[in-house]
Amino acid sequence: MSNTTVNHQFKLAARPVGPVKVSDWNHTQEPLRDPAEGEVVIQVLYISLDPAMRGWMNDSKASYIPPVGLGEVMRALAVGRVTASKNPKFAVGDHVTGLLGVQDYAYSNGQGLTKVDPKLAPLPVYLSTLGMPGMTAYFGLLEVGQPKAGDTVVVSGAAGAVGAVVGQIAKIKGARVIGIAGGADKCRYLVEELGFDAAIDYKSEDVAAALAKHAPQGVNVYFDNVGGDILDAVLTRLARGARIVICGAISQYNNTTPVKGPANYLSLLVTRSTMTGIVVSDYYDRAMEAAMVMAGWIASGKLKTREDVVEGLDNFPKAFDMLFTGANNGKLVLKLAAA
Repeated sequence: MSNTTVNHQFKLAARPVGPVKVSDWNHTQEPLRDPAEGEVVIQVLYISLDPAMRGWMNDSKASYIPPVGLGEVMRALAVGRVTASKNPKFAVGDHVTGLLGVQDYAYSNGQGLTKVDPKLAPLPVYLSTLGMPGMTAYFGLLEVGQPKAGDTVVVSGAAGAVGAVVGQIAKIKGARVIGIAGGADKCRYLVEELGFDAAIDYKSEDVAAALAKHAPQGVNVYFDNVGGDILDAVLTRLARGARIVICGAISQYNNTTPVKGPANYLSLLVTRSTMTGIVVSDYYDRAMEAAMVMAGWIASGKLKTREDVVEGLDNFPKAFDMLFTGANNGKLVLKLAAA
């Protein structure tokens, strides 16, 4: 490898308080070295931008994964191409996905890397429907939510990477699906392109009143990506024996005050309902199962995937902010180089 190649990186400079600021990042560069014995060097091609990354920046023990350390490269899922290898399991030219970080190049001993085939699906799809968001949707809905044909399924953040897949899988399973999203364009996308039965614009509608209209018999499954006031509204509309899947709480991630808990949680008692969290890493040993099923749905046209691609590592801070303003349409991905 050329010792003149430079690796540009975004490192965590400070623990954010509220929304992430440009000063919370340190944009650095260092020369690229050859791989050590057992290592591979991976050129990062696409980086997945996910709301969970905001939680990884906090120095909190109340998390399913250790925080990113100050001065460390920001953790991120990505897909890339092996450019140098001293690991017999990986050859130069292999495409792989894993926690490669926000940088041009990553070093790996091979642990946590998965080979992917760009001939079977475009590389960004391995970060969306065939990646962590899709796996979260698949196992969270089917294993935790357990929808049955005829159930009413409600999903918040419905136009996002996880929510859009949740709603489509619920339709495939014969459920009636109501999506909650921000803005008329996103709501139109859910109904007209993804086949949702109804969509609620939380920016212009009273969510509780809209749920009463669209789910008069109550909500059987609620897949929650946002938390806060929307979770509270859905809690007032539960059917008996409802299942609530707690996937995320993006409305709370930039809070400077404690996370707002559900005020209406006693609805769980009254309706004999459950509220259960989903962390996708619990299902990684079954990832191939989900990938095969969803790839089949994509091929048959039952499952649609949409990626919102922003180009250039320099645009990482601005693109990351899009997650919290709702500016993205589809799975947000940062493109660093062509495949």
